Amino acid sequence: MDSPSHGQGGDGLYGRIVMVTGAARGIGRAIAERVQAAGAQVCIVDCDREPGEALALALSEKYPDRPAGFCLANLEKLEDIDAAVKHFASTHGRVDVLVNNAGIEIDKPFEEVTPSDWDRIEAVNLRAPFFLTQRMLPFFPSSGGAVINISSIHSTHAFKNATVYACSKAALIALTRNLALELAPRHIRVNALCPGYIDTHLWEVYVRSSPDPESLAAWTTALHPLGRRGVPEDVAQAALFLATNASSFITGTQIVVDGGLTVRTHP
Repeated sequence: MDSPSHGQGGDGLYGRIVMVTGAARGIGRAIAERVQAAGAQVCIVDCDREPGEALALALSEKYPDRPAGFCLANLEKLEDIDAAVKHFASTHGRVDVLVNNAGIEIDKPFEEVTPSDWDRIEAVNLRAPFFLTQRMLPFFPSSGGAVINISSIHSTHAFKNATVYACSKAALIALTRNLALELAPRHIRVNALCPGYIDTHLWEVYVRSSPDPESLAAWTTALHPLGRRGVPEDVAQAALFLATNASSFITGTQIVVDGGLTVRTHP
């Protein structure tokens, strides 16, 4: 016999309020667009004002009955996290889904990593999701909701020059599992998504900066059994699933969105 669900109604997000961090571009933007299309009202948090405000305006014009909001915040700074929460409280007062998407990466050999590199990566990729979730807890309704952390295949698979990033994303999986246990009594589900190679603006910049962009693009495409790299919408669709009642009995786990890359037995 099915049990009543908590925190989301139906398979859509009508009437729900969703905060998405790092939503000005890439995966975060695709998630914001997808959940808004599914009926939610989105609050965009990003450290880049111009594209963030432009996205909020575009979504508001497309869905005037539930205008999107924008909050400028550098999540590396705890004071900006507190300011974002204060802004959210004054403009919305309730959250149903929190998507901790904001993240930064560094491509550097282990022996060249500095303490400041470590501190910056861990601050944005791990500390920010921890304390933003903690500070947003009072705004979840008693019926519950969902937290979605955007991790990476780096959390379980090793890649050259990515040690600090991998540590932050692996720790984010541990945070996901522990919060799922701690927040279950509040009916808040906590899950993670682990994208593989996704064609975002940052990925395009990385490819163009390589000595042989065409070879790098071809090699990374060939890594995927499905025959292509991912696009932000692939991750957004998975996020929508975790945000809605379609996943009402799923918590404390991670969904890999990588076109089969990590099931290969060799590179």
